[in-house]
Amino acid sequence: MSKRIRCYAVLVFFCFCQKVAISGNLPIKVFDTLFNKTIDPNALLKVGQVKITGNKKTKDYIILRELSFNIGDSIKAGELYNEIEKAKSLIYNTNLFSIVEIRPELANAYELQLTIAVIERWYIYPAPQFKLIDRDFNEWWRTYHADLQRVTYGIKYTQYNVSGRADQLNFYLLNGYSRNFTAVYNAPYSNKKLTEGFSFATGFSQTKEFPYKTNIDNKLMQFKSDRFDKDAFFISGTYRVRKGFYRKHFLTVQYTHVKVNDSLLTEKYNPDYFNINKSQIGYTDISYGYQYANIDNINFPQQGKIFTLGIIKRGLGIKGGINMLSVDFTFRKYYPHSHGFFSSLVFMGKLKLPFRQPYLNQRALGYGDFYLSGLENYVVDGVVAGVGKYTISKKLLSFKIPVPFKIKALPYIPFSFYGKAYGETGFAYNRHELDTRLNNQLLYTGGFGLDILSLYDLKLSVEFSYNQLGEKGLFLHARSIL
Repeated sequence: MSKRIRCYAVLVFFCFCQKVAISGNLPIKVFDTLFNKTIDPNALLKVGQVKITGNKKTKDYIILRELSFNIGDSIKAGELYNEIEKAKSLIYNTNLFSIVEIRPELANAYELQLTIAVIERWYIYPAPQFKLIDRDFNEWWRTYHADLQRVTYGIKYTQYNVSGRADQLNFYLLNGYSRNFTAVYNAPYSNKKLTEGFSFATGFSQTKEFPYKTNIDNKLMQFKSDRFDKDAFFISGTYRVRKGFYRKHFLTVQYTHVKVNDSLLTEKYNPDYFNINKSQIGYTDISYGYQYANIDNINFPQQGKIFTLGIIKRGLGIKGGINMLSVDFTFRKYYPHSHGFFSSLVFMGKLKLPFRQPYLNQRALGYGDFYLSGLENYVVDGVVAGVGKYTISKKLLSFKIPVPFKIKALPYIPFSFYGKAYGETGFAYNRHELDTRLNNQLLYTGGFGLDILSLYDLKLSVEFSYNQLGEKGLFLHARSIL
């Protein structure tokens, strides 16, 4: 391409960018067509200036840290759209902003100017708490018939972005069926290069009821009385490293002290709760974590992949008592399809050594995100466990409800509805003397449901699932970053 033709093409692109800058969007089909037919995709555009607007609290360098290019770098015209979309995802995935827009403009024929416009989220959330003591909503609703006495109440104070460097402060003050005080401070960027960070946490809890054993039907058996029979205290510190955009490393040291009612260790209940004949124990966890996350939306991904690895050494010995070496991993892959469809493939696994573990270390299926849809009412203990899930989804509807009051951080409340169908499989191996109905066999479930995504990535899932036992039913799951 001659210099004259290239200059003409860049001027056409300049006019195009001026129009796009007003709308704040880059239509990918028009953009690609323009590059393929009008502009040499190898033409270099120099980044002359990056302007940031809307960040009253967040430091500029926290936003600039998420860009894969610097001022003065040159970007190929054919790669500009992908670079902008990648930057938008990385900035949004900090969870500091509700809206992120990047608008390109040409300062002259060869120099590019970018404007990053953000709307910050609310950062301070003093909120009343109403927490269930059970594993999840489904257990509380079905097993305990929504008993309001099985709740913990109090206040949670969360402040995101305390100093404008994406640091976070949390306090929990809870009372009721259980008591809990927890304080956490997390500073992800503590050095000038914004590659290192740290966090500290401490907490104390008491509870009147806690699981001491899993029965043959994979139901939790609860140790229960009118007084607080389990006390737990912990303190931890974490060092983290993030070099680049997608990889993070974590090193954590935590000390925990647990005390239970002496009666728990009798034959009537579970003498193997701690695997030692003591009603209290203190132990140290040293853990390493690795995360690779290259996805479009950290809270509701539709494209990209996530891989996590965790290694924990519990206790200072090799075997006996509370001693354990555990390895767990998660792999998630998200695939976009045509006509608004997308799918996900998930694999998770756990390994705990040695195989003879106290009850406190045997959690596997049924805790946290490590569960099978349709088996929420059960727990399956194990020292080796795995889960595989496939889900296909389609966006059905989305709309925004304007907020009647003028609040810059909350101009509207968005709602998006996604239909889905899924199939899942898993297993949990445990020693044969601890065998239950669902241990040591392949499990499978399936179903369909609806995901509702709203303000600040609040996600509500309504699912109708079935399992290999011939059971079926409606299950609810809720998640929020707040």
